[in-house]
Amino acid sequence: MLSVYKIKELPQFAPHVPVESLPAFENTDYTVFPGFCDVHVHFREPGFSYKETIASGSRAAARGGYTAVCAMPNLDPVPDSREHLQMEREIINRDAVIGVYPYGAITVGEKGEKLADLRSMARDAIAFSDDGRGVQTEDMMRQAMLRAKALGKMIVAHCEANDLLRGGYIHDGAYARAHGHRGICSESEWAQVERDCRLALETGCAYHVCHISTRESVDIIRKAKAAGADVTCETAPHYLVFDENDLKEEGKWKMNPPLRSAEDRLALIEGVKDGTIDVIATDHAPHTAQEKSLGLEKSAFGIVGIETAFPVLYTRLVKTGVITMDRLMELIVTAPRKRFRIALGEDYTVWDLNALSKIDPADFLSQGKATPFEGMEVFGKCVLTVFRGRIAYKA
Repeated sequence: MLSVYKIKELPQFAPHVPVESLPAFENTDYTVFPGFCDVHVHFREPGFSYKETIASGSRAAARGGYTAVCAMPNLDPVPDSREHLQMEREIINRDAVIGVYPYGAITVGEKGEKLADLRSMARDAIAFSDDGRGVQTEDMMRQAMLRAKALGKMIVAHCEANDLLRGGYIHDGAYARAHGHRGICSESEWAQVERDCRLALETGCAYHVCHISTRESVDIIRKAKAAGADVTCETAPHYLVFDENDLKEEGKWKMNPPLRSAEDRLALIEGVKDGTIDVIATDHAPHTAQEKSLGLEKSAFGIVGIETAFPVLYTRLVKTGVITMDRLMELIVTAPRKRFRIALGEDYTVWDLNALSKIDPADFLSQGKATPFEGMEVFGKCVLTVFRGRIAYKA
């Protein structure tokens, strides 16, 4: 069981943090955590640096206490070959202030038509994903799983059936009906979760489900685990804190998958508590102010969250007694690092858990500012983040 320690208790923190490496703090009640790990971020480079860069995204992550992140492949060029992946890795090596681990794409161009060159990317890709798009055919996903299994790599899936979207852009529920919006049905997510869990059991491939949002997905994954499938999953802070009843007519409330019903949110919380949900990831997805200024219908999908994740989760889940701090550490440190084989070295982050503030996007280090957490009062301020013995962020 991972533990956290007060500054004055630091002798207990070894071997994760050499005591002599920690700067002197007047406040001995600061709390030291192992470096957090986020397995689902969009740092937008190469191809979309006007939204975010490796440099700005990794600095934002460090401010949020993260020392390891996995960067999704919906880029330009898509990292679907060793050559394309190397372009991204060169930027990471040059600009990242923390560990940034890139995904390789499952299919060429993330188009779902031809399997990408998984073998050439296997050494350098953390896993394979077409995040942003679901793999539409069962045959293609089976091919991908068999190839990934042979290479000892994991398939990480954005589950979304295109034929069930029907032009929707928020959850197909009470809010959509009351306000005249086109809805995205829950089945568009859980139908592929069900298919892929079955394929994971069939092929023996290690399989991880991205950002689940529905109660059906929780139940399917729970049953797949019980059946022996090598399946894990994540959800995001916004799905645990908000539901469709919180929606407003602003782009900062638009993400994919969308905020679902209150019943879905409670099922996700139960999944976090009983271990069905293994990981909390942010799905940090920055866009420009213009792209997020067009309301629920026309704004781009995606919100930012890597700088606010820990304060939100600590305030809404730990301080309220929904989960323990040890459980939160499992969800954002132990489980993601174990599943994705990301070692914890001299990585740690120091927090003032008594600091109370309102979330203000103007303060973000991320280029993206659109967040539904804007204005929320939260406890917790990051004071310092150290990656491999070097300061990545200091307040």
